[in-house]
Amino acid sequence: MESDKVELERMAVNLSGRQIRDNSLVKTVEKTLQSTHCRAEWLELEITESFIMQETGHSMETLDSLRKLGTHMAIDDFGTGYSSLSYLKRLPVDKLKIDRSFVRDLVNDPNDAAITRAIIALGKTLQLTITAEGIENMAQEVFLKEQGCDQGQGFRYGRPLLAADITHMLEQESLNLRSSMICL
Repeated sequence: MESDKVELERMAVNLSGRQIRDNSLVKTVEKTLQSTHCRAEWLELEITESFIMQETGHSMETLDSLRKLGTHMAIDDFGTGYSSLSYLKRLPVDKLKIDRSFVRDLVNDPNDAAITRAIIALGKTLQLTITAEGIENMAQEVFLKEQGCDQGQGFRYGRPLLAADITHMLEQESLNLRSSMICL
């Protein structure tokens, strides 16, 4: 992660339910961090809200063990599942990611705007970092920034890229990348 050209603050990786249920996941992450000389705090592991609602104690213990390694944990697609808010106070997470389905029309749809405001307020009260997914235009960005959203991702900032394409882009433009997210 550290080089003369690129400085990454954090890399986000989606975890599947199968991976989280795998008894060797914590050891695998630990060994990977050691072999790549990466710090645990550079890694953000994302789990979906719907996965959380289906899981048992073992998976929650795994997530807690991953967080104890020093990794960051995020709930992806927040607001799309049938979650109980009581889970939020028990989960070992650092971040809520607002699903793009609320961001898409938040400027024109008062219900989407209200839900987005509520998610941001809830997350802030729980001292979580808030990231909005699916930002495509300045009006969405301005609204989210005014509401206190911390980070954003979406086509407004760039299309998803393969690792090789990111490396090439950074080498070509000699960019100093500070984060995998855009701070609002």
